[in-house]
Amino acid sequence: MVKDFTRHSIYIMPGATDMRKQINALSATAENGMKKDIFSESLFLFCSRSRRQIKILYWDRNGFCLWTKRLEKHRFPWPSNGYDRTNINYGELKMLLKGIDFFNAHETLKNIHAS
Repeated sequence: MVKDFTRHSIYIMPGATDMRKQINALSATAENGMKKDIFSESLFLFCSRSRRQIKILYWDRNGFCLWTKRLEKHRFPWPSNGYDRTNINYGELKMLLKGIDFFNAHETLKNIHAS
């Protein structure tokens, strides 16, 4: 059975994360560095310095799951440490995994010609 992540909160850790870290260290980073409840129905995303590898950590009923994707060519779009926004939605997660850089997409403008 495939888990439905459409209703989960998705948090990103901006900047580079040491990809040698496994479940214990990544869960500590999510809890202490991101100040999030690691046992909630949330996904926590981490990216390597080279931006070729992403790890996704989440709690599933009775234990942690760690999912990894490593690109053989190209790089993931990823925000730097100074990035303010630390959560994304499911649609953005799908774009991220496809390599679409929504972090630098044009913002929607309000009516700039209103008097």
